[in-house]
Amino acid sequence: MQIVKRNVELRVDDSLMRVYVASPKPSGTYPGIVFYSDIYQLGGAMIRLVNYLAGFGYVVAAPEIFHRTEAIGHVIEPDDLGRMRGNDNARRTAIAAYDADTRAVIDFLKADSAVASGKIGTLGFCIGGHLAFRAAFESEMKAVACCYPTGIPSGKLGQGVADTISRVGEITGEMLMVFGTLDPHIPESDRHTLITAIETTGIPHQVLLYEAEHTFMRDDGYRYDSAAATSAWSAITTFFERIFATIN
Repeated sequence: MQIVKRNVELRVDDSLMRVYVASPKPSGTYPGIVFYSDIYQLGGAMIRLVNYLAGFGYVVAAPEIFHRTEAIGHVIEPDDLGRMRGNDNARRTAIAAYDADTRAVIDFLKADSAVASGKIGTLGFCIGGHLAFRAAFESEMKAVACCYPTGIPSGKLGQGVADTISRVGEITGEMLMVFGTLDPHIPESDRHTLITAIETTGIPHQVLLYEAEHTFMRDDGYRYDSAAATSAWSAITTFFERIFATIN
């Protein structure tokens, strides 16, 4: 499916947040997806992921997660200095600010005439996986896909300690968790803690494990695994399609 692309600016608190939006070109209504990038924001690799998902029939809205600390449109280079800069941006952002951004993007999608009523989901990678997990606390979220989400058991996300793991019981949607078993940023103990919390709460969920490293779905890095990424994408699109098909 062909797509159209645009940028919108949303005012959140005292900051202007740019949101990249990719949506199907054919007229109609489609489910809306809040998309969260990794710490490098919306560079080419992330934009390709947004566009790819939109082509399956989704209005995908991707905010610049560090709009409070970076200039509008700034892309952080995925190198050692960029990693330090991205992590510094994360540490300087309040947990409540991330949550406010989520609320703003959800409200934007709900007001968009191209988004089908009641069909909102989220997808995120790395820190964005953690943000997608927190987005699941919002009642509108029906489908939540988190790819190698970092910092959930430890509460590492922004300023202070995030209460994410203690709020799992607030989630009402269905979840898909994607992990690489060779990922040092999410060791087996963290995966076990997270999966146990989801299972104990009784949230409908799927867990996918790949023999892959961190950020294995990012196609511009040395850890990219095309076979694992293709398999994960197939599972993600099937997951979203199944859930949204059941919502009238």
